[in-house]
Amino acid sequence: MQKAETVIDEEQMNMLRRAFSMFDSGKQGQIEKEKVRTILNTLGHTFDDLELEALLEEQDKEGIGKLNFDSFCRVASHFLDEDDEVMQKELKEAFRLYDKEGHGYIPTSSLREILAALDDQLTPDQLDEMIAEIDTDGSGTVDFDGETGIS
Repeated sequence: MQKAETVIDEEQMNMLRRAFSMFDSGKQGQIEKEKVRTILNTLGHTFDDLELEALLEEQDKEGIGKLNFDSFCRVASHFLDEDDEVMQKELKEAFRLYDKEGHGYIPTSSLREILAALDDQLTPDQLDEMIAEIDTDGSGTVDFDGETGIS
């Protein structure tokens, strides 16, 4: 049974855009379908694997294994709920706590602590994979919103 598509507000759209950008390592405007699962996990969304796979297949009619931002939003919107605003605020607050100097970025070691605190079911290997996908340039740091500070 298809769930009605959720209307995405501006803050959710910005959150999805930042997540998409972090995983669009080649800045090609597309991400691999497999990364959608990681993004949803990172953002703390629960989902049914079969439902997610069906949505991914629906958005990847050509079978290229990648989604553009609009397709990604259509998939992600099925898993968004009213808790997203709370999750976004928690992430920003956690980021601020670790970004004591106000530089707009934190070391990936701090991100690891935040992710582990948000989901205590994540294994060290899953955390390593998430960090590697987020820190694509290998800088050892990650910014929250792609800009110089937290909005």
